[in-house]
Amino acid sequence: MSNFWQRTITGILFITVLIGSILIGQISFQVMFLIIALLGLDEFYKLIKTEHREPNVHLGLFIGAVTYILVSGVSFDNIPPSYLSMIYPLFGIIFFAELYRKKQDPFGNIATTILGIIYAIVPFALLNKVAALHIYYNSNIIIGYFVLQWSSDTFAYLVGITIGKRRLFARISPKKSWEGFIGSLLLTTAASQILAHYYTEFSAIDWAIISLIIVITGTFGDLVESLMKRSLNIKDSGNILPGHGGILDRFDGLLLSTPFIWAYLEIFY
Repeated sequence: MSNFWQRTITGILFITVLIGSILIGQISFQVMFLIIALLGLDEFYKLIKTEHREPNVHLGLFIGAVTYILVSGVSFDNIPPSYLSMIYPLFGIIFFAELYRKKQDPFGNIATTILGIIYAIVPFALLNKVAALHIYYNSNIIIGYFVLQWSSDTFAYLVGITIGKRRLFARISPKKSWEGFIGSLLLTTAASQILAHYYTEFSAIDWAIISLIIVITGTFGDLVESLMKRSLNIKDSGNILPGHGGILDRFDGLLLSTPFIWAYLEIFY
């Protein structure tokens, strides 16, 4: 099978499962993204592991799952905000556990174990908070978010390969251009206004601001993941999605854009 058809079939199946889990309801959405988050965390640990640095994979995955549940709040709206303070002693367990592992770089292990949870788990958990912004789960908000995220990536690519000449960040990603970035900024904002006509959960101005956040922080998210892969001298973060790479490759924009979108909505809503 050619790479084109492999990418196409994988992409269609992936999007179908993703959108399906969002539309079915809150529980399927939460479970699907918990699985995605844990796969991304495991991927991160495999990438970051070296001869001397060994993140605590099993404990990290367990604490990552608990962190996801605590931050997302599951569907228990009567749980007080103070329950989030439980995350801190969970992280403390990672420190304690390192005393018994007898590894060469204990604080490097602690740092990478916690970093993986912050990088790969928390953004997906915050996506749940965005989905339930008005207490009740609303699939339109998440569908709208992904439409704008995919629009941003698509427009940046199309404009970049058409007229892109000036490198955006040549040291990290030689293919990204300023023309692609600006084109994505303008066209994704335009797409947000069409979206606002159908998804009235937010005003046209709010959808425009959300689109700007997605393009700007999503681009940085892409660059950060490229920086990690370049520093590790690898092409893809994994191979779980044939033709598309790994979980971190597919959600690199989301990993940095979601916290900023959540912060914006928390402040102004």
